[in-house]
Amino acid sequence: MKQVLLLSALVLALAIAPAQAMEINIAYSEDFQEKLEDDYGEREGERLSEFVANSLNKAFERRGADASRVVVTIEDARPNRPTFKQLGDEPGLDFGRSIAIGGADFTGIAYNAAGEVVAEIEYDWFENDIREVIGAATWTDAQRASRRFADRMAKTVASQ
Repeated sequence: MKQVLLLSALVLALAIAPAQAMEINIAYSEDFQEKLEDDYGEREGERLSEFVANSLNKAFERRGADASRVVVTIEDARPNRPTFKQLGDEPGLDFGRSIAIGGADFTGIAYNAAGEVVAEIEYDWFENDIREVIGAATWTDAQRASRRFADRMAKTVASQ
């Protein structure tokens, strides 16, 4: 009996598991790479890349979109609060009190399994009201832009 239940659970898990994971490649524009090296710190790029990848996976799953590979370039991103590197480089900054208008600019291309382009998206969003930044974390506006970019990419792919 236990073997039948275990086997049934395994078959069910395999049946609902995605057939193939989407490959996501994230790069930085030359200008943004320079900002990471000089101003924000390399680890901030890794944090943003991870968030973009998670946003894409969630958006594609939510919309039922299917792409084999997605290539994203972070063209620009601006933090709402000073990054760790900025705090170390500029002692006058205060993580709790220093705020800025943030956001991000992305370009992305989605490919199907045959390697054909199924969607090309350019998207940017930057907050325009400093009053909306109160309570924001370091990359709140960039994360919001990432979610919106991912949703538009997934919507475009799903409509193909």
